[in-house]
Amino acid sequence: MPRQQRAIRQACPNTKCQMYGQSAQGNIIRYGFFRLKRSKRRRYRCKTCGQTFCSTTATVYHRIHNSRNIFDEVCILSANGVSKSTIATVKRLSWNTVSRWLERAAQAAKQFSERRLRGFVLQELQLDEIRTFMDRKKRPIWIITVIEVWSRLWPSCVLGRRSCRNIRKLFRDLLGKSAFIDPILITTDGFAPYEWVIRRMFGSACIYGQVIKTRRKNRVVAIDRKLLIGSREQLEDALYKSKDSDTLNTSFVERHNLTIRQGSSYLHRRTTAHARWPHRLQEHLELLRCHYNFIRPHMALQFGTIRRTPAMQAGLTSRPLTFRQIFTSRVPVVFIIWAWNRSVLTNQRKAA
Repeated sequence: MPRQQRAIRQACPNTKCQMYGQSAQGNIIRYGFFRLKRSKRRRYRCKTCGQTFCSTTATVYHRIHNSRNIFDEVCILSANGVSKSTIATVKRLSWNTVSRWLERAAQAAKQFSERRLRGFVLQELQLDEIRTFMDRKKRPIWIITVIEVWSRLWPSCVLGRRSCRNIRKLFRDLLGKSAFIDPILITTDGFAPYEWVIRRMFGSACIYGQVIKTRRKNRVVAIDRKLLIGSREQLEDALYKSKDSDTLNTSFVERHNLTIRQGSSYLHRRTTAHARWPHRLQEHLELLRCHYNFIRPHMALQFGTIRRTPAMQAGLTSRPLTFRQIFTSRVPVVFIIWAWNRSVLTNQRKAA
């Protein structure tokens, strides 16, 4: 009986080929091997266009002149708050090599997050900002973050000024990849543009409150909670349905801000490794966001012996992923559902 070969799941990376990006179509055949320093790697050939390629073509591992395990370890160290200089010293690599690898990894992580972070349901949102600086302390910059409390998902963030425009940009990005049925419970601090943007984009389709903390000598001495959109009955009903909050609070997003600071060497207190350029910090935030959502199990999402990632809790994946799976994945594009969300908001505003 002839031996059956496994189906080849590789896709042709040639953009001019008719079978570009289509895997398991029978057009890819095995085409020998080529030598590396310590091993060999399989080559493939497309019968349609005749181009040859290997398993790392069109991925972040292409021509890195090192093992894929070392590349993954560099990304894991970076997502756990280790600076580039320390990684280069520990792994015996050049600083420029580490920087180039992390730039590649950040681009791949951003593309993966854009494809996979779609279709989740919003129930309770909390927003806050992280203040840092570029190059010197006289150039402050803000990271505006949002967290979905029930799943602990970090769906989006915006780097820039603490302005109304960036808050609107954050909500547009969030609504373009998510869905909601019931009114959302949204909680922020007392920054004034939040109320204007939320009224403009949600109207009566949300329940919005602010938590204003008064500090003296770096200690919280008073907490004032204000309900700005929605009735008291709607707030009590939303808190009753919530599995995490008993009152208006921003404790979950503030704890999430600590996770972000611990995971990025650019954001550590009193560090010499702060970011010099905004695009470097933005790239690292994309890598950190992908690691947080898909790879890192969350301590608050432990059920028995199973500890879930935020993406698992939101129903986007069935298991924790690895950087290897993320960097070599071929995920179909999911269409944006902003039009559906916009129609829901329009109907709820007309009903009100």
